[in-house]
Amino acid sequence: MSSDSTNTHNNAGGAPVANGQQSSSTLKSYIDSASGAVQSAVGAITGNPAGQSTAERTKARADAEDARSHGVAKVGPFAVLSSGTATVDDQNRRDGSWNQTVGSAKEAVGGLVGSQELKNRGARQNEEGKRQEAQGQLSDLGGGIVDRAKGAVGNAASAIVGDRDEQARYQQMHDAGKAQQRSAEHDIQKQSGA
Repeated sequence: MSSDSTNTHNNAGGAPVANGQQSSSTLKSYIDSASGAVQSAVGAITGNPAGQSTAERTKARADAEDARSHGVAKVGPFAVLSSGTATVDDQNRRDGSWNQTVGSAKEAVGGLVGSQELKNRGARQNEEGKRQEAQGQLSDLGGGIVDRAKGAVGNAASAIVGDRDEQARYQQMHDAGKAQQRSAEHDIQKQSGA
């Protein structure tokens, strides 16, 4: 085992966290949300306004944690989580997006110059690009879910045996999988208009 100079500990989800900061955890947000609901119910039954106030703060914290956990910034084919973990989209997503752009341009030019053949080729390329991008999204979504699960299990097992290097490696696998999954979810939701 190597010793590192950063001050790390595990959060509720088992992920190492540097310098006392909480990392985004979907599981933690669900636990806090359930805790807030229980606190609210107890406060309502007992008529305790302090209990209800605590419940509202817990629920707000859970909502913020859930938003951080699901947040992703997209710049072209790159996705970055609030934790700083970055990934690049599957090649099919990038190629599909490019084919859609070029196909749409061909359709527009074909319409402007009156070339039905160019317009039809552009429409076919655009449709092919949509299929290609969807295939890449499914690949990123599935791969991300698998990497998150492998990373979480490996992280927990490494923590049990005290292997910090392996724990860090599995945490990176988990975080990269999460970024990949959130990136695909972001694009799918954007395309569905949600």
